[in-house]
Amino acid sequence: MRVAIAGAGAVGRSIAGELLENGHEILLIDKTPSAISVERVPRAEWLLADACEITSLDEAALQRCHVVIAATGDDKVNLVVSLLAKTEYGVPRVVSRVNNPKNEWLFNESWGVDVAVSTPRLMSALVEEAVSVGDLVRLLRFSQGDANLVELTLPPESTLAGIRVGDVRWPEDTSLVTIIRGSRVLTPSPEEALEPGDELLFVAAQAQEERLEELLSARHGPDHRPAAGGQDGPRNT
Repeated sequence: MRVAIAGAGAVGRSIAGELLENGHEILLIDKTPSAISVERVPRAEWLLADACEITSLDEAALQRCHVVIAATGDDKVNLVVSLLAKTEYGVPRVVSRVNNPKNEWLFNESWGVDVAVSTPRLMSALVEEAVSVGDLVRLLRFSQGDANLVELTLPPESTLAGIRVGDVRWPEDTSLVTIIRGSRVLTPSPEEALEPGDELLFVAAQAQEERLEELLSARHGPDHRPAAGGQDGPRNT
C-alpha cells in the first residue's frame, strides 16, 4: 500500500517508520529543508515540496496513493492537504492530525477527512480509559457515518457479566470489535461470555453511545435485557 505523509516532523517520521515496518511504501513530504532527514527514515521516499500546492502533489503522484496522512503541526495545512487529496486526487482514505481541539469540528467529510486524530483528545481519553470502569470513553472519531471508536470496561456489578455476546440485544448501528481480557485480545464470537473487567471496544454511531453505556453498566433497564436463549442472535450491525 502506498501512503503519502504530509509533514516530516517527529510525528510524520514516527508514522512512516511504523508503516515501513509493516511493509508499506511511504512518501514523506515537507517544505522545510531542515525537515528532510533522509538518514532518519532511509527506506522512505522524500519530497521537498509544499503539500498545499497542486504542482507538488502532482509531482508526488498522489493519485497513486491509497492513503494520505496530513500530519503537520498546522491545522490549516492539514485541512487543505486533506481536501486536495480527496477532491483532486480521489485518495480513498485520508487521515488528518488535529492539533487544536477547538478545530476538531472542521475535520469531517466536508474537508475530505475520513479519520481525524486529535492528540490532546486521545491522550485525555487514554487517561480516562485507565481510571474509568463502567463509563464509556470515546477514543477516536470517524467522519464517515458519524461513528466513533469507544471503550468501556465492564463493571463487576453489570448484569451482562456471564452473558454470551450472541445473547445480547446490542443497539443498532453498533458493532463490538474486540474484547481485551488481561493480556489477551479476543475476537468476539456469539459463544464468548462477557466477564467483569473486560475492556470492550465498539464502533458505534454517536447517537447510540448513551444507550450502549446504559446497556453495559449496572443501570440498564428491562428494555435492554439479553435475549432469552439467544433467539434473536447477535445484533452487531
